[in-house]
Amino acid sequence: MSAAGIAAGAPSPLQVGSGLTDDPTVLGAVTQVVGLAATAAILAAVAAIVYRWYTREEIPAWLATLVGASGVALYLNSVGLFQQAVGSDAGTIFDPMTVLINAATLVAAIVVSPAGRAVGDRVTTSVFAIVGARELDTEVSRLVSNVGRVRPVELPAEAEDVDDIEGYEPVPDATKADLAGKTLLVPRNLRGDDLRDRVVARIKEDYGVGYVDLELDDDGTVKRLGLGRRAAGLGTTLAPGFAAVAVHADPGAGASAGDAVQLWRRRTEADGTETATRVASGELRAATDDVATVILDEADAAVLDPDASYRLLTLPADPGAEREFTALLRAADETMDVVTVEAGSDLDGATLGSVDATVVAVHEAGGGIEAIPPRSRELAPGDALYVVARPERLREITGLATAGQTATDGDPRSTAGSEPPAPDDRTA
Repeated sequence: MSAAGIAAGAPSPLQVGSGLTDDPTVLGAVTQVVGLAATAAILAAVAAIVYRWYTREEIPAWLATLVGASGVALYLNSVGLFQQAVGSDAGTIFDPMTVLINAATLVAAIVVSPAGRAVGDRVTTSVFAIVGARELDTEVSRLVSNVGRVRPVELPAEAEDVDDIEGYEPVPDATKADLAGKTLLVPRNLRGDDLRDRVVARIKEDYGVGYVDLELDDDGTVKRLGLGRRAAGLGTTLAPGFAAVAVHADPGAGASAGDAVQLWRRRTEADGTETATRVASGELRAATDDVATVILDEADAAVLDPDASYRLLTLPADPGAEREFTALLRAADETMDVVTVEAGSDLDGATLGSVDATVVAVHEAGGGIEAIPPRSRELAPGDALYVVARPERLREITGLATAGQTATDGDPRSTAGSEPPAPDDRTA
């Protein structure tokens, strides 16, 4: 075939462009691949920015790659191949070199999209930190941490490092897994209790946690994190060892919630006479028609017959002071525990004034109980202190009352902590 025949024939593969460049050289093909790969990275970065802005989470890698590669594929089909298909020589779209260049472009787009995702997410994270976002799922850049007006507080990286608060219902494992590894952003000028309170508030609000026991340094390093779930039930005065039972009963017309009641059951003897037997004593919680909800001891609740009908006798008594105390304490920021002073401990021979907490009673080793003791009272081995304080303060006091141990974190007054209310089994 002559040179003229070649010139009049089909164009060379490298003369077939996809719309991005019409350069009929190898350099033109490389330029197309690199240019569209860069476009894919930019699209992935934009997707990462939008996703982080909307969800406050990092975009999945597959989604960013899909966005970047789809943008390039759409361009190749709508601009490159379409122009060739409607042109003067539509058959060139099946040329092996054209197919190779387009395939190489798609592969390059898939490869570089994760890099665009990483760049876009890091840029967005830093921008959010500068403008004052308070919670992110990844660490902010070093520059933003150093010169910005916020700083990160990194929570424990593993769910196993998040403790349960003793005496409280544990939070679900899924909540611990969601919280582990998170980075919370706080103002740089916060220190001490202000810093702790801000972080505790963020954990409660963002993750639906009832109680948080947190210890951290002024630099934001978390030393201990414990979580507890708010107990669900009838109310705040159902103490351990008691049960709330719905029974068929006929309360008096003047009976109301909180009244002390007795449950009586009528029986018909063999001779036809009727007798009444007291089954249990408790507290009326609610009444609807012929159904009454009564709080009573678990042992008494076990003997009640669900098919029987009872008579309620209302007693002229006020609700127990212990239940009022329980209700008040559970609504407070503190809990109550019993700490026993051991011989040779830091509290042996000290006065109550050295205990940085409220001591409501002292159970002496000899058996006597002194309520509301004076701060000048001297402590002796075997004394049991009924202490009302926050959990982290209780741990420190326990260390002071134990022989051979002291508060490991220094002055109890300087320790940061949390505020779970009193658990039921501590306030009966």
